[in-house]
Amino acid sequence: MTAALRLARPEDLDRVTALVEAFHAETGLAQTDEERRAAVAPLLDGIPHGCVYLIGPARAPLGYVVITFGWSVEFGGMDAFVDEIYIRPAIRRRGIAGEVLTELPKALARGGIKALHLEVDGDDTSAQRLYQRAGFQGRDRYMLMSRKL
Repeated sequence: MTAALRLARPEDLDRVTALVEAFHAETGLAQTDEERRAAVAPLLDGIPHGCVYLIGPARAPLGYVVITFGWSVEFGGMDAFVDEIYIRPAIRRRGIAGEVLTELPKALARGGIKALHLEVDGDDTSAQRLYQRAGFQGRDRYMLMSRKL
């Protein structure tokens, strides 16, 4: 099985939002279809703030990853955040997410990204191990904090 990545385009909106809906249902994130489409569509239209990659075959993707872009003085330039990564439950634990998290940073670095960040549930030791194997490290002195506006 391959974790080939393909940049999602506007014509992939239904395919991507179906995967996002499945991920959000699994993790308990409440969002209407309208909100979901409004959040995803600009990423597919090419706004400079992020992008969506479909994982695997174009007709039947295995999952997706959303990358958002920012700027970091600490890291010396443009940085990115893995906003969401999702692999269909039936094909998990086959190394697909690990492959994505190993190859995607290489491509992003070639594009000038200086650092790639992600957030993980503090109780999800399985996900933490996956991310550590892909080279991500916790930052003991820091904790991600959010404020919804």
